[in-house]
Amino acid sequence: MDALQELYREVILDHNRRPRNFGELPDANHVIEAVNPLCGDKLTLYVKVGDGRVEDISFKGTGCAISVASSSLMTERVKGQTVGASLALFDKVHGLFTGSADAPADLDKLAALSGVREYPTRVKCASLAWHALKAAVTGADSEPVTTE
Repeated sequence: MDALQELYREVILDHNRRPRNFGELPDANHVIEAVNPLCGDKLTLYVKVGDGRVEDISFKGTGCAISVASSSLMTERVKGQTVGASLALFDKVHGLFTGSADAPADLDKLAALSGVREYPTRVKCASLAWHALKAAVTGADSEPVTTE
């Protein structure tokens, strides 16, 4: 395993062991359930949007290491961003997961998730929280998000 792959592995393991922004967010104005039936990942995403920004964000739930790490990395990255910037980041990350784009340099630690493109079933694990984010910030949070 080369040094970059090892670094990516460590980022994923760290965020799985100690997920950032984990827990309920009492003043969230968007709460969305998300499930990946194939892997058993289940999460609840809490988002507080105000003045066109993701003022705060957190999640809780259970899932594989990739799902938890992706959720943790996502919440770190989008907190404080505008809704537009969060949606643009969704597009970049989705391209990274599906192989339709190389990892842009501005993805930083999110690039650690690039390896999922080699394992199509893991793309759903990594993208679950991102689809929940998109639903929350676009107001499509009345229905649960599912990868099926």
